[in-house]
Amino acid sequence: MEAPGTPPSRSVLAVFGERDDPVEPLTAPDVAERVGCTDTEARERLDALAERGSLESKRIGDRTVWWRPPSATTARPASADDSSGGHRVPSLSDDHSGPIERVLEASPVSIVVVEPSGEISFANRRAAETLGLEREEIASRTYSQPEWDIHYHDGRPVPVEEHPVTRVLETGEPDYGFEHWITLPDGSERWLSSNSAPVLNDDGEVEYVVVGFEDATPMKEREDKLTSDRRRVVELRSEQLTTPFLDAADDDVRVDVEDVMTSPDGTVLQYVAATGISPRALTDVFERQFGARNVRLLRSTGDRCRLAVQTDERTLPKLFADLGGEVDSLVRCRENREAVLTGVLPGDVEPRTVLRRARERYADVELVSQELRYTPRLLYDVVEDVLTERQFAALRTAYYGGYFDTPRASTGDELADQLGVTRQTFNQHLRKGERAVLERLFEASGKGGR
Repeated sequence: MEAPGTPPSRSVLAVFGERDDPVEPLTAPDVAERVGCTDTEARERLDALAERGSLESKRIGDRTVWWRPPSATTARPASADDSSGGHRVPSLSDDHSGPIERVLEASPVSIVVVEPSGEISFANRRAAETLGLEREEIASRTYSQPEWDIHYHDGRPVPVEEHPVTRVLETGEPDYGFEHWITLPDGSERWLSSNSAPVLNDDGEVEYVVVGFEDATPMKEREDKLTSDRRRVVELRSEQLTTPFLDAADDDVRVDVEDVMTSPDGTVLQYVAATGISPRALTDVFERQFGARNVRLLRSTGDRCRLAVQTDERTLPKLFADLGGEVDSLVRCRENREAVLTGVLPGDVEPRTVLRRARERYADVELVSQELRYTPRLLYDVVEDVLTERQFAALRTAYYGGYFDTPRASTGDELADQLGVTRQTFNQHLRKGERAVLERLFEASGKGGR
């Protein structure tokens, strides 16, 4: 990434254009004096322009000189309004703009023009508005610079080789319907839809690439609303997460997450059920590898065990819960012992959202697969709506803690301690919660008198 003080390409090239002879060699100090930067900053930009083919350079004694190749100069001297490729960035007030440029400028669609070197030589006013940048800043960049920060819907950065402009330059064929997220200078994101097409010279070579794009964020939001009654099933892969479980297991291991909640003291309480790993080994993994504050065995029968895991750290099950989803399996072995995390998110939550947050904890998290499914949640939503937060917490803790099992896996004192309340308060919330659910089932449904 270039230093903040590095002058724009257009400003540096304008220095050459102002000379009587546009191909006259100049040194870094010559350019630095003209554009008002340090020699080092000027040299950095000059080297970058030479790499792109906009300038040529040569070492003479103890200094380097740069000049514009004759093929890159135009009949008229360049001015401060020249873009990085020697072409003007016109505006409606530009008396020198031709009719085609004025049409592009007036277009309601965002338009930029890219040269074979990768430099952007034109951007209309609509493009500047969509990208949240001044046109001079747009024209100082190449299309492939990382500063654009474009990524797919799942959060993966768009590689240069998959960029539509790259494909057009390589194939000479148009590329339509490319969609991606872009991060704007103010930190907000927009969903863009673009079409890219080549302008060919007489020899059939790409002379320019014209890119028209639109802000499709509102359409994307409407699409997300249409999927809000669905659930997004995702599979994630992270060796940092799964390797400790695989190393501690003798066979294929599976660790399901039955529920996750936050205690009043801020700790995260997870109820998990596992197969293929002993209770002792599983407890050791949670304590040693994931910093669990307390791990309590609830039940162990045959190859299956259930544990209550309390931790201070923000876990992936808690992350899913915060997004309105849930982790089904923290670890599930597929073929060849490849382990994945499986979870469910609301349909309108993009995978990139959970990936971005998950990578704060596990840097190697990747999306393996995703699928939208219709999953009715009416009963759960109705029950959740009629309970207070504490009543709902008491019911969930009692259910997943085995309080209703025979024999009980947890006592009322143990569950009350997990919630940070007295036994009497826990019983009160539990009874009121039970009554609220039963009232909703029998009275609100009109079946209470039968």
